[in-house]
Amino acid sequence: MRTEISGKNVTLRRIQQSFVSEIFEAGLESRGGEFTRWMPWCHENYTVEETHSYASYCENCWESASEYNFAIFDNSDGKFAGTVSINQFNFQHRLVNLGYWIRVSKQNRGIAREAARLLARTAFEDLEINRVEILAALENIPSQKAAQRSGAKYEGILRKRVMIGDRVHDGVLFSFVREDFQN
Repeated sequence: MRTEISGKNVTLRRIQQSFVSEIFEAGLESRGGEFTRWMPWCHENYTVEETHSYASYCENCWESASEYNFAIFDNSDGKFAGTVSINQFNFQHRLVNLGYWIRVSKQNRGIAREAARLLARTAFEDLEINRVEILAALENIPSQKAAQRSGAKYEGILRKRVMIGDRVHDGVLFSFVREDFQN
């Protein structure tokens, strides 16, 4: 998988330790309310040490080819906007999960939409996969809107499919297939 992917409005870069301060700042800005409801890692006592651990985890996953985690940078100002990742590889069926989060100050600007589409297209180019899935909790309307706007196809509701923190949620499934990027 390539380590940097450039789009019209965003650039995706492989997460590394040098991004820790930017990721931590975004977490501090975003914690609380609806954001923390869907991203429980971003709790009230979130620490820079947790961010260092996350960056190390991302680097280790990259080396083992078990996940590909990218920092999203907004091309308009160069600021860190969030992350987008390919994970949960199912090699038998050649499918992966795609997930994203956007810091509060950068939400509602189309960043998740573009980052998701850009990474899905690149995954089909760089990996031997047939399918990219995006799974959002039924109550997480902003994530569903980003998936729809990215061009992922709505497939349905999966009962008791998403575990967030200690709570199970019904999930809404969206997908891309290789043919979505042809032409």
